[in-house]
Amino acid sequence: MTAMERSPGGSEEHRPTPAAGSPPGSPADDYDRVAEAASAVVIKRYSSSFGLATRLLAEPVRTHVRNVYAMVRVADEVVDAPRPDGTRAHQARVLDALEADVRSAMTSGHSANLVVHAFGRTARTCGIDRSLVDPFFESMRTDLFRGEHDEESFARYVYGSAEVVGLMCLRAFLAGQPDADATYDRLTPGARRLGAAFQKVNFLRDIAADDGDLGRHYFPGLDPTDLDDRTRDLLLADIEADLDAAAAAIPHLPAGCRNAVLLAHGLFAELCVRLRATPAERIRTERVRVPGPAKARVVARTLVRGSR
Repeated sequence: MTAMERSPGGSEEHRPTPAAGSPPGSPADDYDRVAEAASAVVIKRYSSSFGLATRLLAEPVRTHVRNVYAMVRVADEVVDAPRPDGTRAHQARVLDALEADVRSAMTSGHSANLVVHAFGRTARTCGIDRSLVDPFFESMRTDLFRGEHDEESFARYVYGSAEVVGLMCLRAFLAGQPDADATYDRLTPGARRLGAAFQKVNFLRDIAADDGDLGRHYFPGLDPTDLDDRTRDLLLADIEADLDAAAAAIPHLPAGCRNAVLLAHGLFAELCVRLRATPAERIRTERVRVPGPAKARVVARTLVRGSR
């Protein structure tokens, strides 16, 4: 797929119209602010690295990116955190209802679900359309009914679960910028590669939990119990190639977004370094993390680099 192609469902009639603002202090404005606060809680609870990076974003981009993260995180939890008395069929129905609510909010700008309401407003303001949202929900649905992947399904899954999220964030970065559509097209490959890198790193670091708790094998042809140091290094080389390609696009982002993306990139690059230094037998049984002091060093390096 080239950078200019659109996935099914991405025709122009699905493009959201710009969101209208609510009068400050009105009930509608109060509801909007509460919805945004709910999304901020989601990212604070679920992501230390991504949440840290978003703090470096200028407003209103910070709020838009948090709104994107919260929606995709809720969908992810629907498929990853089943209720004890539930079934996969029930999870699928909940996911279907969430997708329908998201589509409605993208059109109307309103939802009774606070996180969906916040995302709907962001989608309408930033031009996030169904060409990005539909593949995302397709990948989430895949998690319910497919435990292994071949090369084709893996590429499709990574695109829908991660690359489109990078493109949603790119839409938020460029909202209101001159020549936003042309810049979006130019930076699309880098945004996709960054999203893919983040997802593949998570697949590797979570390989034990995905196998043991969820029964999923993401990397094509790899039984997680057979992961060895050579395979670990091959996977990391592919991830690092994605990170290198993404790094070339970062300087072309708007100034108010650059440091945040540099930080996210730096944190995941640091995670790659730690995964490469960790024996595969340990990766098969425990989750590798970047400790707080190491994160602080990455933040410091990012701020120095950004100032230059």
